[in-house]
Parts: sequence; structure tokens; C-alpha cells
Amino acid sequence: MLTLTAPKALTPKVLRRRSDFLAANKGLRNAKVGFVLLTRPNGGEGMRYGITVTKKIGNAVVRNRMKRRFRELLRDALPTHGLADHDHVLIGRSGGVERGFAEMGEELGAALERAKAGKGDSARGRRPRRGRRDVKPK
Repeated sequence: MLTLTAPKALTPKVLRRRSDFLAANKGLRNAKVGFVLLTRPNGGEGMRYGITVTKKIGNAVVRNRMKRRFRELLRDALPTHGLADHDHVLIGRSGGVERGFAEMGEELGAALERAKAGKGDSARGRRPRRGRRDVKPK
């Protein structure tokens, strides 16, 4: 069986530092049923991706299965549909556990197309910053 892989130049790198994930959170947001895709320019560091699935989703087995599925989806989609010199972060949602693989692939393609067009979802429903904002510093 012959397997084709993307050339090394097109192979996305993995985000490892927390600061990269926090920076991506300030970028464009595309929400789907099974995941949220965050994209943000990274200043010429190439195409990179990160995956995060919180404990709210389920136990370790469920979270790891979801991360494996996300890795495979990104490995397939990013070399052809990803944004050059951008960070891509997938945040798992509880709807993604039961979602079919092909269905999630279509949703990821649609989210990447929206990101390429510069379209994102509103920040509706995001939690406000912590702390009191009505108190002025002395």
C-alpha cells in the first residue's frame, strides 16, 4: 500500500508553548458543533497547529480519542487548505465526541475556508475577564 505524505516544507509544526495558545485565542474564531477553530498570523513562523480538549469533555480515554481524531483531521486538511504563516488551534467541544469523522472533516474544511476569507464568529457567549473592572487603580 502506497501512502502519500506532504513534503516537509508543507508539514505543519505543533504548538507547544502556552503563550502560543494564548496568542491564538486573540485571533479569528470559527465555532462548529464539534470544535472551535482559532486562527492567527504568527509572524512568518510557518503553518503551526495546536489541539486542546478540556476535562469537561470526558475522561482521559475520551479526550485522547478526540485529540487523535483532531490530529488526523489537521494532518489531512492543513497542507492543502490551511493558512500559510498562521497558527491553527482546535478546541474540542462535547458535540465532537459522537460526531462522525467525515462530518468533522467537512466542518473543518468549511471553518478553514471561512478563516481564509477573514470571516469569524462573534465573541457572543465568551466569558468576561476576571476581576473587577469598575475599580480604578490608585
